[in-house]
Amino acid sequence: MADETKLEKLKRLRELGIDPYPYSYGQLQHAGDITDNFEKFEGKQASVAGRVMRFRGMGKLFFFDILDGSGKIQVLARSGTAPDKAIDVLKLTDIGDILGIKGKVIKSERGEKSIEASEITMLSKSLRFLPEKFHGLSDTEVRYRKRYLDLIMNPDARSIFRTRAKAIRYIRDFLDAKGYLEVETPILQPVYGGANAKPFITHHNALDTDLYLRIADELYLKRLIVGGLEKVYEFCKDFRNEDIDATHNPEFTMLEFYEAYGDYNTYMILTEEMLSGLVKHLFNSGEITYQGQKVSFKAPFKRIHFVEEIRKRSGIDIADIDDKEAAKIAEKEGLKVAVKSNYHVADALFDKYVLGTIKDPTFAVDYPSYMCPLTKDSRKDKRLSERFELFVCGKELVNVYSELTDPVEQRRKFEAQALEKKKGDEEMPPIDEDFLEAIEYGMPPTAGFGMGIDRLVMLLTDKVSIKEVLLFPSVRPESKKTERRKA
Repeated sequence: MADETKLEKLKRLRELGIDPYPYSYGQLQHAGDITDNFEKFEGKQASVAGRVMRFRGMGKLFFFDILDGSGKIQVLARSGTAPDKAIDVLKLTDIGDILGIKGKVIKSERGEKSIEASEITMLSKSLRFLPEKFHGLSDTEVRYRKRYLDLIMNPDARSIFRTRAKAIRYIRDFLDAKGYLEVETPILQPVYGGANAKPFITHHNALDTDLYLRIADELYLKRLIVGGLEKVYEFCKDFRNEDIDATHNPEFTMLEFYEAYGDYNTYMILTEEMLSGLVKHLFNSGEITYQGQKVSFKAPFKRIHFVEEIRKRSGIDIADIDDKEAAKIAEKEGLKVAVKSNYHVADALFDKYVLGTIKDPTFAVDYPSYMCPLTKDSRKDKRLSERFELFVCGKELVNVYSELTDPVEQRRKFEAQALEKKKGDEEMPPIDEDFLEAIEYGMPPTAGFGMGIDRLVMLLTDKVSIKEVLLFPSVRPESKKTERRKA
């Protein structure tokens, strides 16, 4: 609830004829511009606006810091120099209020870059107190649930989301320069597919039909390749009805792009170019620091063979195991898998024996074909598929295919997936007949790329939790949290 003393100050402002919530303000400069280019502004008039973050009065002299989108700057005001109305506003000002300041850019007696206020305008009277030591809250979920407070109090939080925006802008410019077309595909889909995941289901009243929030945009982007758009990409919101943990959130951002007449070799080269260029752009270096270790993004990236690496580290050959063999391996290895199928067991073996050994960007290439229903078989070994994933610091970052374009073979693989769904694998998607019809018209050889933007930003900003890089991550409702504590 609103604080009573703040409500009283709000009342007094209005009694003085001061509107505590005006419509607009002429913000002509930003704090960061002034402090970074002080010689340019010193002695000149400025008009800034921001939130009061520190406030102290010393008789007739007031000092306070205001925070705007670029940073903080000190403001000082003197009774007798500033107008009486400005002093009236200051006497009713609290930390957290938003003020407009006009005045001369100076250095204080202690040499601090400042603005000497000649005019002060109340722009928003806050009715709650800001937390005093926001970083130290033991319940980090409060930071995620009330991200606005996190952004006010925590400069690191603001930096994360600026880095995120810069990374997306760089990638978009990179792909545009390569001749890719940015497109948009449906979020509400009559059939979900393009990945293995449980979907969110909704109902369209006018059509009287169930629809699904997309789990991937792959199959729609491939339709565009069929239609003759030879290079397409999309930054897309995907939704998967899954657990929430350090690397998973039900709503997340993916980048997918596809190129006609390419294959997974095409995208190994492009992936190296794009990511090494991104790191260089952001940090003016070929390295990042993640959890205390230096990680090199200098090309070429290391390559390992998915099947051979598992065999080398575990002694298990997973190239063409069936579900029966997979179940025996899962029991012997103590693997915790939702379904003891060859797909899930192979994935779990990689996680157990290989994933933790990867630090620098590493391509794991040529997965078993039973793990890749949308991928062409390897030209060297039909038991394998032309797929690679890029791993960095034990995290999956990129997934790439030489896309399957044979409609007969694609139908066969979809039907095999449908059988797995009947066996109880809830993550297997249904057959998408419309997509099959599309590629029956003829789909050119195609390379396909998918990358989790949230996981990329985690690496770039040295964060171990996906919640740190999402402005509004999914959190348990406070009422549910209370119910769990009582239970």
